[in-house]
This record gives sequence, structure tokens and C-alpha cells, in this order.
Amino acid sequence: MYRPSSHNIKNAAHIIGLGEVVAFPTETVYGLGADAFNEQAVQKIFGLKGRPSYNPLIVHLAETDQIEEVAWFQRGSKVHETLKKLYRFWPGPLSVVLPRHPLVPDCVTGGLNTVAVRIPAHPVARDFLKACNTPIAAPSANKSSYISPTTAEHVYEEFGEKVAIIIDGGKCEVGLESTVISIVNDVPVILRPGYITREQLEDALGEVKQVSYTVPSRPESPGMLSKHYAPKTKVVLKKNIDPGNLPKKIGFISFGPAGSGEPDIPLTVRDNLSSSGDLEEVAENLYDALRKQDKMGLDLIVVDTCDKTGLGAAIMDRLTRACAD
Repeated sequence: MYRPSSHNIKNAAHIIGLGEVVAFPTETVYGLGADAFNEQAVQKIFGLKGRPSYNPLIVHLAETDQIEEVAWFQRGSKVHETLKKLYRFWPGPLSVVLPRHPLVPDCVTGGLNTVAVRIPAHPVARDFLKACNTPIAAPSANKSSYISPTTAEHVYEEFGEKVAIIIDGGKCEVGLESTVISIVNDVPVILRPGYITREQLEDALGEVKQVSYTVPSRPESPGMLSKHYAPKTKVVLKKNIDPGNLPKKIGFISFGPAGSGEPDIPLTVRDNLSSSGDLEEVAENLYDALRKQDKMGLDLIVVDTCDKTGLGAAIMDRLTRACAD
């Protein structure tokens, strides 16, 4: 792992230019990045993660003026005008699905005619992307379907020396993957909920649809597969506990003050994500708690719940997929 010095960031960009893969921090989770125009380099990401080839990646950019390198639309078109309304969220945890530029390789888009783009806010990510001077395709830096990493240590635990460079930018502040919104059709559609909420997007755009929780045969965005963000230990939501069929070693992850809302069952370990029930703190700490309990040899992890509004929609989306069989 490398601290984010100017020298190390330049070296990481050099490694990208050689067609290798670099792990880097964003405000959401750590990403596993490669030159978006280098098909062989992008294929290394899929190999490292064990990721299905049909699951598209997000292309990370340093500035908005790079968008037309990877997306294809007419200036002044409805797509362009809608996109400009979303600039208020950049740099930040929003990915926007646009018509794809013909130069973007199929492996980046999962063969779709669209591409997802994002301009992250994390200062280390921005310095890294500027140094690369090319769009960077990057999913989360973890094995496919496992819990996303929010620290450099999480990345190293999974990949070790298999990743040429891991840039350590500290703990991710948001802690959940970006919101993904598609604006290729008449009405924008949220494909994956995230830190930027539906309410915020409706304020910017007007009508916004939310994709239903289904498993598409061909996902239009990362994060749409049924089993995702999941530890190896079985996870169940607190409201779905079967008291008559409990294993011996159970962990509980709480969203509120210590002891509040705790299920009336024997617990081996308890982790509280926010003493005040602050959902931003819950989101920031969720993946770290899941990873911690997953290493404890538990039989079951029980997780608290929240309303599916605002940031709660993203938290519950991740937990629903983590619980899937």
C-alpha cells in the first residue's frame, strides 16, 4: 500500500499507462482501475474480481470536459441538457448512464450501447485521474459479489500483491457505491440508489423513476445483480429472524443507540454503526462492520433496518442484496 504522495500518484498513473491495474480511493468505496480504452487492461479487472463479463463498469473522469471522449450525444440535445442539470452533483457520488462513444470497448460496457460515467470528489482520486490523463474504468476493488472495500486494508486483504499499486487514501467518507441514473430515455431512471437520493435528483430534473428490485438478464448498471455486497456468513434482516431456527453464534449490527432495537436472542457480538441513528454514519460504517463480523466465525449476521427513503433506500438496497441466497 502506498501513501498518496505526488511521487506515488505519478507512479500509479505510469502503471496505468503500462496496461496494469491500480486500486485507488474514492469518497464512496475503493476502485480497481484500468485505462478505459485498453481492452487487455480492463480484462485484468474482470480476471482479478471474477466478475461476469456482462456486468458493466463505471468510467471515472477528472473533469466534465472528458465526457465526450467516452459518451456520444449531440450538444443541445435532450440528453445533453439533462446532463448539464446534473453537474451540480459533480464532483461527487453520482454516476450517469449516457449513450456510448464507439471507441469505448465492449468489455467496459458489458456490450451495451450505453456507458456510465462519474467524476469522483475524493482529492486523491482527482489527483490520480488527472495524472492518468485518460478515462479510468473501475468497479469496486473486491472479489465479485463480496463486500465493497472502504479502506486500503480491505483491498489488500483480498488481493495482496496481485494489484500493482494500492493507493491508501484513508477511510471512504460515504461508504456506499455511487447512485447510478440513466438519462438515455425520456424519463431519467435510477438504476442503483446511493448517497445522492431520489429526492435530490427530482429536485434537479423533475420526474425521476426508480427501477424495481428485479434481476435483469442483462444489467444496465453495476449493483443490479441479486446477490451482491455479501459476506460469506449468512446475513438476515432483523425483521426476518426466525426465532425457532437460530444457530449458536450470532452477530448483530445496529443502526441506533446502544441496546435500542436489539433482537431478543442470544448474541455473540454487537456492533453499533451510529449512536444517534444517523444514516450517513450508518452508510459510512456498514461495510467495515460486515467485514469485521464475517471474519469472526459466526453462523449468522443479523442487521438492523431503516426506512427506504433518502439515504435509507441505498442502505436497504445493499442489505437486501447481501441477504439474497
